Amino acid sequence: MVVRFLLGFLSVLVVCVVCNPSPLEDVVIDRYYIPKVCPREVQTGDHVRYHYNGTLTDGKQFDSSHERGTPFSGLVGVGRLITGMDRGIQGMCVNERRNITVPPHLAYGSLGAGKAIPPDATLVFDVVLLDIWNKDDQVQITTVFKPEDCKRTVQNSDFIRYHYNGTLLDGTPFESSHSKQHTYDTYVGDGSLIKGMEEGLIGMCVGERRNIIVPPFLGYGEKGHGTEIPPQASLMFDVLLVDLHNPKDDVTIENQVIPDLCKRKSVTGDYIRYHYNGTLLDGTFFDSSYSRNSTYNTYIGMGYVIPGMDKALQGVCIGEKRRITIPPHMAYGESGAGESIPGSAVLVFDIHVIDFHNPTDVVEIVSSFKPEECNETTRANDLIKYHYNCSLLDGTHLFSSNDNENPQVVFLGANKVIDGLDEGLQGMCIGERRVVIVPPHLGHGETGAHGVPGSAVLRFEVELVDFEEGVPDGYLFVWLSDLGENLFEEMDLNKDGDVPLEEFNTFIKGLVAEGKGRLKPGQDADQIIADMFSNQDRNKDGHIVAEELKLKVDEDAERARHEEL
Repeated sequence: MVVRFLLGFLSVLVVCVVCNPSPLEDVVIDRYYIPKVCPREVQTGDHVRYHYNGTLTDGKQFDSSHERGTPFSGLVGVGRLITGMDRGIQGMCVNERRNITVPPHLAYGSLGAGKAIPPDATLVFDVVLLDIWNKDDQVQITTVFKPEDCKRTVQNSDFIRYHYNGTLLDGTPFESSHSKQHTYDTYVGDGSLIKGMEEGLIGMCVGERRNIIVPPFLGYGEKGHGTEIPPQASLMFDVLLVDLHNPKDDVTIENQVIPDLCKRKSVTGDYIRYHYNGTLLDGTFFDSSYSRNSTYNTYIGMGYVIPGMDKALQGVCIGEKRRITIPPHMAYGESGAGESIPGSAVLVFDIHVIDFHNPTDVVEIVSSFKPEECNETTRANDLIKYHYNCSLLDGTHLFSSNDNENPQVVFLGANKVIDGLDEGLQGMCIGERRVVIVPPHLGHGETGAHGVPGSAVLRFEVELVDFEEGVPDGYLFVWLSDLGENLFEEMDLNKDGDVPLEEFNTFIKGLVAEGKGRLKPGQDADQIIADMFSNQDRNKDGHIVAEELKLKVDEDAERARHEEL
């Protein structure tokens, strides 16, 4: 309303001047460009910066700030400008352009000014306003965007990382962190920043965007800064806060999901396998074990990972999920790591603990069902049949005997299964069911196996279907009764003084049938007996005579004596 009234009033004056020129003519203003947005207009007492070209009415130029390369800076309404210019720039907006025609009595009057401005000269100024500020101004803060989840804001003594675009009030850019592809990193409240920027950053959240306007006396003042920021310049910053921490910060843990059953928590010296997603504090992704389809495996508390992670992995349960926030002094510090983690970056890890164990762990055996009658149990060298399901501790299924629709058949103690499972299958009754937890050093170790990750703790659910008692390692047959005084005579069924294979076969099978002896299980009986016969037929003539017959126990004793000698 004021502007429209002023323009109307001036138009009347213009008409009057044309009709009857007189010393009472006023400033004539032509606002030939007005910005669409005008948050502030020049008032008496404001400081202004503007460029201008000054000409006489015949078009002859007498002065130009453009040619000097330095805009004019001055105080409005206190006599520091010619009266006509004082009036002519009232109500101007930053970036507005005006032609201001000043009559002689509001300019340099009958005296003129030097050789350039003759007496009684009407002056025409083409002006563009660059800046407005007032000594009573404060930092202007406009929040462009603020995250809904804002758990922490910038305070004095914090260290922050932020991106910014810096411009003068007329939009002229002077610096940008984006063009450098690097955040501006600094402490707040220690004098590292201009006062206005420190004030504008206080209270910001990570991810928040602000527009901050800093008056010159809270910026670079009368001296300006370098070639880009002139003296007495208001500064405008578009700021995005990327990161925030305090040197006193510790690791923080949140968003915990703890399994209902947690028998054990990790401690120093444990070896842990876990998945993670790693981001910076503003959500920028930098790494993930999931993308590699492989857990991260390490010892806890022994310096193999960054200190913050070492600390945060203490006291976790198998299957637990947690979010870990690690300040830079407990992560990669000022130097960062590679291209993905900048210096002084706070790191956020969402982890899922798959399993952990200790190198001193033993096989854990829990019987889930055991028949009331359990007179005979499995031991080394027995041939057993069992069903099993194998999984990782997080429940990931690996293998099952049901995949082949047949029970697994194996000799115990013969290195046919991993050591931990072999141990877990011993001492079982037929029909018994067990859960067997096998640490990796008794399983597939650091290298793993086909389908089994390295350093994985394995969980077996086993059920014993059947078993046959075995014989000691290296034996094909064992006696289950006392031997007669003359074994050869018992073996020589037709009493002809020698024993062929057929006779030997009949004798051994008779002992087995009577429960007096046991063949090695799991192999063809005739083949085992043939091997036994071959061992006794020392001259390989197809017959065993009394002088050739020796029990294995006697052979072993004789061999031991020879070794001693």
